[in-house]
Amino acid sequence: MKTEDIALFHRIVETGSILEAANLLNLPKSTVSRRLISLEESLNIKLFHRLSRSISLTSAGSQFYQKTLTMLADLEQTLAEITDTKAELTAHLRILIFPVPQIMNVISKIFAFMDENPKVSIEIITSTEPLDMVRNNIDIAFMINETFTEFDMVAKPILSEAMCFFASPEYLAKAGTPLKLADIEQHNSILFRFPNGKTFSEVPLANDVLQAVKGNLCTNSIHLAYEATRLGRGIGYLPEGLCVEDVQQGKLLRLFDDLPPYIGVVYLVYPSRRFFNLTGQRLLNFMQAELPLQNTPHSNVGAKPWI
Repeated sequence: MKTEDIALFHRIVETGSILEAANLLNLPKSTVSRRLISLEESLNIKLFHRLSRSISLTSAGSQFYQKTLTMLADLEQTLAEITDTKAELTAHLRILIFPVPQIMNVISKIFAFMDENPKVSIEIITSTEPLDMVRNNIDIAFMINETFTEFDMVAKPILSEAMCFFASPEYLAKAGTPLKLADIEQHNSILFRFPNGKTFSEVPLANDVLQAVKGNLCTNSIHLAYEATRLGRGIGYLPEGLCVEDVQQGKLLRLFDDLPPYIGVVYLVYPSRRFFNLTGQRLLNFMQAELPLQNTPHSNVGAKPWI
């Protein structure tokens, strides 16, 4: 009985399909079926009820799944503790990244990890839509907290960004400049829609205060909101780092200079209900070392999300 066949069994359980597990693992369905049969034969138990169009766990299969989750986690932890940190890593990882402004910074660190571990292969998926990490065989994700639930996730803050109000000179010349924060309710703002369907009609400010905004343009793209703001379509609530050059060149103006920025947080996330392999653990440690969260008020961690 091979531990990699037990891990393959887990993927079948979590996807609910031999074919889906084969697709996620980039293996022929026949190979997955053969390895599953081999595992059942070595255990001398039937793990699945097989129907023409579906499979379901047997009682023994459900018990084996629950017991081996802990076993594999303990095995990977033991390997992480006793294996030299320079030991060669060879696994394949699937990484989900919410398209945050610092996405290329995140990806460059992933590339650096790959350069240090040339036999590791990585698949990067970018999405603003929430994905079931277990069912989709996602090992690690970089998310804002509107896209995951901490009930079944381990979430570590990894990046932060100051959020501020910006507008173009053209928009301000046409609509006037809001002098106090309450004035923004009379202006056209670029709205953001989260993956859960909620429209960002209230933006989080420092100290957990919410400010109502309204507008005639809504998007789920940070960069589209940024471009719309630059084009004078309305006031944008944007990451400060994304707008630095535009402010320096006079293409955008930051509003309400006396308003403390809201610090948004990006989390490094992995599922708590499945084992975490050694390569994933090493990448997790690498990213935490390379992207240390700095200057983030504790009160904002896990608070209202940002775009």
